[in-house]
This record gives sequence, structure tokens and C-alpha cells, in this order.
Amino acid sequence: MKTITALVVRAIGFCTQYAWPVIAVSVLLAVLSSWYAATHFAMTTDVNQLISPNIPWRQREAAFEKAFPQYELIVAVIDAPTPELVDAASGALVQRLSQQKDLFRSIQEPKGGPFFAQNGLLFESTDDLAPQMKMLTQAQRLVQVLAADPTLRGVIQVLQFGLLGVQGGQITLDNMTWPMTLGADAIEKVNAGQPASFSWHELVQGKASTSDDLLRFLSIQATLDYSELEPGQRATDAIRKAAADLDLASKYQARLRLTGPVPMADEEFATIKENAAVNATVTIAVVLVILWLALRWARIIFAVFACLVVGLSITAALGMLMVGTLNLISVYFAVLFVGLGVDFGLQFSVRYRAERHNIDDMRGALLQAGSRAGAPLTLAALATAAGFLSFLPTVYKGVSELGLIAGVGMLIAFATSITLLPALLSLLKPPSEPVPLGYAVLAPVDTFLERHRLPILIITLLVVAAGLPLLYWLRFDFNPINLRSPKAESVATYLELKSDPDSGANDIQVLEPSLAAADQMAAKLRVLPEVARVLTLSSFIPDHQQDKLPLIQNAAKTLNPALYPIAASPPPNDAQNVSMMNSTIDVLNRLAGSGNGTGAVAARRLTAAMTALAKADPAVRQRAEVVFVQPLRTALDDLRSLFKAREITRDNLPGDLTSQWITADGRARIDVAPKGDANDNATLRQFARAVQSVAPEATEGPISILEARRAVVTAFIEAGACALLSIGILLWITLRRLGDVLLTLVPLLLACVVTLEICVLVDMPLNFANIIALPLLLGVGVAFKIYYIMAWREGQTNLLQSVLTRAVTFSACTTATAFGSLWFSSHPGTSSMGKLLAISLLTTMAAAALFQPVLMGKPRQHQPSA
Repeated sequence: MKTITALVVRAIGFCTQYAWPVIAVSVLLAVLSSWYAATHFAMTTDVNQLISPNIPWRQREAAFEKAFPQYELIVAVIDAPTPELVDAASGALVQRLSQQKDLFRSIQEPKGGPFFAQNGLLFESTDDLAPQMKMLTQAQRLVQVLAADPTLRGVIQVLQFGLLGVQGGQITLDNMTWPMTLGADAIEKVNAGQPASFSWHELVQGKASTSDDLLRFLSIQATLDYSELEPGQRATDAIRKAAADLDLASKYQARLRLTGPVPMADEEFATIKENAAVNATVTIAVVLVILWLALRWARIIFAVFACLVVGLSITAALGMLMVGTLNLISVYFAVLFVGLGVDFGLQFSVRYRAERHNIDDMRGALLQAGSRAGAPLTLAALATAAGFLSFLPTVYKGVSELGLIAGVGMLIAFATSITLLPALLSLLKPPSEPVPLGYAVLAPVDTFLERHRLPILIITLLVVAAGLPLLYWLRFDFNPINLRSPKAESVATYLELKSDPDSGANDIQVLEPSLAAADQMAAKLRVLPEVARVLTLSSFIPDHQQDKLPLIQNAAKTLNPALYPIAASPPPNDAQNVSMMNSTIDVLNRLAGSGNGTGAVAARRLTAAMTALAKADPAVRQRAEVVFVQPLRTALDDLRSLFKAREITRDNLPGDLTSQWITADGRARIDVAPKGDANDNATLRQFARAVQSVAPEATEGPISILEARRAVVTAFIEAGACALLSIGILLWITLRRLGDVLLTLVPLLLACVVTLEICVLVDMPLNFANIIALPLLLGVGVAFKIYYIMAWREGQTNLLQSVLTRAVTFSACTTATAFGSLWFSSHPGTSSMGKLLAISLLTTMAAAALFQPVLMGKPRQHQPSA
């Protein structure tokens, strides 16, 4: 220790003697470092990049994603009031985006597109298809009228045909309840000037559409610009602009939302940026206030703050040089540097102030401060860096890279505190200290702790031991979606749609060498009770086609002449439409009479709506025509396409569909969807394990998440053990007493245990982000405890009243401020990190300032350190 102290004192002496050159070199390094960090800054928001790509499950994941790239996927989610409107809106958007080949490489419609538009009926069961075709065939006359006259007049005429059936006794008025109710709903909204819609699909089905019918997904492979921090912004902006240009909202009453990996990553970075400047400004202001309370003199505060800026600039540059691209965890090295790096400057400055009270000479006080604080600061810096660097070999790349940058940063912060800080103080020449430092007011607490040492130790250990069973309920939230802001459109959309099997949000993927092998594996997976659906390319070849095609073809023979009229009727004028409505109103009144049946009630309601429409301005009737006729044209086009169904074989499947399931070298993909609540972690865990029991090479979805959880937990156990071992060895080398090493480590372990117990009590699960608090607890905790053990070894008593506690208290306040800025982040992962950091800081401070002095007891007879 004498050697370390001598080196620190020599460094301080050199820097105070050559202050201007030291400051000039420091400023130059800060400027060059700032330039390098700014020009080379890069960051990825992909949570998949937080885990090393070299472990087996990540290699399987990478192999699958290379075969079927998904990392550049934008999912456009379109919904509208009716199936016709959502089909029209999605079709219009696909057509517009397809023209931008430079920006969109491919656009897939999992629930639509030409293939399903033509062959959709083949995917119906034979039992369902037969009555559908019979019903359409019986409606030949109605289809003929609508196809020949797709206007408001044609729609009213079809209604009149139905009413003629009631008059002729073929059907009852109650049988007309559904179509009359749909018509009345639409016309009433038109009359009221509200958005209105009418669905011919719902009319034919005899029931309202499901949410699944009103939703379309577009899987868009976009060209990304990785030179930007939000690589997909240009593509997503283009999609939104296309939707605005097409006026999807007004023309189709459609809503467009974007989700998927690309929008999520972009919005993740935007969420992290949100209020970042304000938070940073407030943090810096509060840190300055704390420095003022701790150091009092503006000149000292300026010197400490200047060291902080220089150290942060150099650390940022070295960080970019060492890791290249920051991730969602390593980007917080700056917060750590501010929160932890300032500790060394504070410790040295407070010690300098204490010495300056006794020594009027500036240089003499600085050298004496170095003599008193040099060894503890050096040991604390080395131990803190060792704690962080212990995470470097782990597979958790996020914390590994943070550990590398933070570990180097701690050494830089220490270096500036014994070089630049003394140089600045020697030139700024702050005034001498008129009164001694310390907390004399805490003398009664010191006395109480000394008198009741044994009971306090016993009670503390019993309370902590009593809380150990709580650790059984310590949870790890392995779902990375919970680290994202639910206010972001991409995340909100994902959460809303994740239970939809077509969204594929929680699907597991299996890669097999051939389609035949994939089909065999799919058959095994389908029998699992945890599996809701299994798809391969063969799933797009309908079964029983030889039974279904004749049904479709026979219906087509009957209906095609009606669907393709030789001559269309000339469009009616407004007067003709009004005349048709009035005649229909008369029929409705006669049929409804004073009856109380559902048909009579619906007829009177429709009569009232049509009467108001007939008396309204022509513009209102034009809006009504759009509401009824626009979906009619879509429905007729859909029907024409469906009647063109042909036998589907492996050879005539569309190439864009095949490429989603088969690679060029013949490997085949299997998509497995979970059964049950997709929002329940236990369900997903059971689903993943069931699939892996049959297909051990399965990847993606819950499997990747669970494997990531296992990798992270293992990494922290390994790194934690390594950190404690390395810190223990370092302490043994410097302290040379096993008892002193234990006096340093026991309070540290106690703080760790209490922190985890509090997590259970406040129901705060660990996750991929806040688990960073654990290595941080080692970093902060070991530094504080080293300060106390070194003071105790030097024979100091009444530690709570000492200058040391003043320095540690204000250092903890500075750290709390830096971490508190994370707590108030709008990003859930960052916020949870800040919360756990605050808890760990509280337990660490209590263990260092209150428990450790009690544990150490009275100092041994003073002996100079070895």
C-alpha cells in the first residue's frame, strides 16, 4: 500500500508542478475523443443483439433467419368496418407500394392476394362449401340484377325482389330481418352524416363479421438504411405517405398501423430518445447542486465537473473504439460514468478540503490528500473495474460490453482524479477551509452503534435471514416485449394482435432439410395439446380438391352468365332513385302493418330511414350509393375470382408463396402456433418445451426468449462469482488479512441479498434490462466498503461523523441522481433499470455506512498498512 500511496502522491506532485501542460493535454484529449465518439457513434436497438451469436441456440436462430430473413420485416396492419373495405384498402396499398421497387423488395399478404382471391373456396371444408354454392346458385337472379346494375337503383331492386318473395309466400318477413337491419343501420348513419358501411359478405353470411374478417396483414421486406439510427424510418414514412395519398381513412374507413421488428426497433430508439435531453439537463443541474453542497467552493466544483466531462469524453471514444456499436444496455455507460465516476473526484476533493483546514499551503494540502486518499481510491478503482470487467467473458453481450466500457471508464475517472483534478485545483486556488468537515451531529448515532453493536448485528442478520424464503418467489420476466413502451404504435399493435394466430407473434419455427421431412415433423407436432396450428408449404395445397372443384365449377356455370352481363344498365338519375325508394317504402309499410315480429320492426325502421333519405339532398343519396355500391363492386369481383379456382399442386403454387416456405436448396420451414393465452408466460414456456421435446432444433419465438433467459441468468451467476473472486483476490493482495477481506465482502453480499428480497416485496421481477443493477451493486458497493475498511485499518473511529461519510453520502446522492433519471424514463426497460438501481444503491449505502462499521467494531491497534 505504501508503494501505491507513493505513486499517487508522485503523480499529484508532478501534475501540480506542470499544471498547464497537464490541462492542455487533457483538453486536447477531450476534444479529439468527443470528435471521434460523435463521428463514430452507432447503436442497435435489436434486443437479439444482446446475446452472443456464438452459442448453439443463437447459431440455430441465425441459420433460420439467414434462410428466411425476418429481421427486415415491416408488418402493416389494416382494419376497416367491413371485409370489402379492408380488402379494397389493402389491395390499393399493395399496388401503390409495389411501384417502389427500390424501397420494398417484396410484399406478402398472408390472408389475401391473388392466390387466395382465386382459390379461397378450396380451403373451405366440403360440408361448408356445398351449402354456400347452393345458396349462390339460388340467388342467380339477384346476382344478375346487381352485376348488370351496380347502382343504388340495383340495390333497391334486389330488396324489392325479396319483398316480392314475402308477398308471394315463398319467405316470411321475419326471414328478411337481417338484410333490412343491415340496410337500416347504413342508411341511418348516412342520414346523420356519420361514417357508414355496408357489407355484402355479412348479408350473405347472415351474421356480423368477426374481427379476423376485418383485419389484413401485409408482410413487407424493406430496404433499410443502416447508416441511420432508425434504419427503417424511410420505409415506414413511405408506407404512411402512401396510405395518406390513397386516403385510406376517408375512402375506405381503414386504419393503418405498423408493427414488426423494423418499426419496433425504430420506435424503441425514439422512445429512449424521448425527453433524453431534458432528463440529461435536469440530471446535470442536480449533480451540480449536490457538488455544491459537498464541496461548497465554485472553483472546486468546476474542477470536479471538468474532470467528469474530460473522463466521459475519453470513455465514450474508447467505448466506440472497443465495441463499435452500442446496444440497448451498453449505451448507458454515460449514466454509469456520471453516477460512479464522480465518486473518485468527490472523495479526493472532500479529503483535500479536510486537509486544507489543517494545512494552509495549497500544494501541501493536495499532496497530503493524495497521501491519505491515494490507496483507498486506487483500490476502489481497481476493485470496481474488476467487478465490471468480470462480465466481459459472458454470453450476455449487452452487459459484457457495458462491463468493458464501464470498467475502463472507472480507471479513467480515477486517473483524472489524481492528475487533472489536482492540476486544476492548483491553478484555481480555492480558499482555505475555515471549519472542519464531517457530521458532528451524527455523534449520538456513532455512540449508539458502538454501545449496541452485538444486538444490532444479531437483529440485522436475523431479519435478512428471515427474508431468505422470499427469494423463492423472485421472478425473471423473460418476455422482451415487456421492456418496450406500450404507448409506441408498433408495440401496442403487437400486444393487441399477438393472440391472432395469423400474426405469428409467438410462433416457433422449425427448419427441415426437405418438404417431405417438414410434413413428417408437422404431423408429430399437430398432436401436441399445446399446439394450435402447424403450417408447412403443403398446408397451402387444399385437401379433397376433387370433391370441391365440381361444386365450384357447377356454381360457376350457373352464375357466370349473371356475373358477366352482355350489356350493363344505364346509370339512373336521382329522380329515378327517389322513385324506386318511394315505391319500396309503400311495400314495406303494407307488409309491416302493425305487426310486432322482428321482421315488422325491422321493416318499419328501414321505412323511416329510407323516407328520410328520399327527402334529403341529392348529395346525401350520393353518399348512400357509395356506401352500398363500393363494397358491391368488390364483392362481385371477389366472386368472379373465386369461380376461377383451379386444382392446386406443389408445382403451380405461386413463387412468392413458395419462397416463404422453401429455400433455394430445398430446406423447408414449419410454423407452429401456440394454443391458449398467448399473453401468459407460463403458457408460452409450456408450449416451447412441448415443441422442443419433438423438434429439438426448433427456434424463434418463445424458444429464443427462454434460451435467452437461461443464458442471461447463467451469465450473471458466472460473472458474479468471477467478480467476487477477482475482487476478493485483489483485496487479499492489498489488505493481506482474510478477516479484512471478509469485512469488506460480507456487507456487499448482504446488500445483494436484501436488494433481491426487496424486489420480491415490491413485486419487481428481474428482466434483461434491470438485471444490470446487480453488477452495478458490486461496483458501487465495493468502492464504498473499501473506503470504510481502509479508514478502519488506519485506526479511525466514529466513522459516521467523519469526512469519509460526508464524501460517501454525497457520492451516493450523485449516483442516485444519475440513476433516478433512468427511473423517470418513458421506456419501461430503462425505467425498471433505474428503479432497481435506486433500490440497490439504498441497500449498498446502508450496508456501508451503518452495517459495516458495526461489523468491524473498534479498530485494531493502529499499524501502518503493509
